[in-house]
Amino acid sequence: MTFSEETLELLRCPVTMQRLSVASDDQTKAAFSNDESVEGALVCEDGSRLYPIRDGLPILIESESKTA
Repeated sequence: MTFSEETLELLRCPVTMQRLSVASDDQTKAAFSNDESVEGALVCEDGSRLYPIRDGLPILIESESKTA
């Protein structure tokens, strides 16, 4: 999953307010291994929280996130 630099510049974790970046495949699989609808994930700067990407959209809801 790719996002433009401009889009990533605007996105923030709703819990920590840290910047988000695209998570690696390994990070995504480790956090969301049981969820086949997840296409990728966004991760906080400190790597503490991951948000799923479904149907090309980041789901920036705390209850949908996973802690690393």
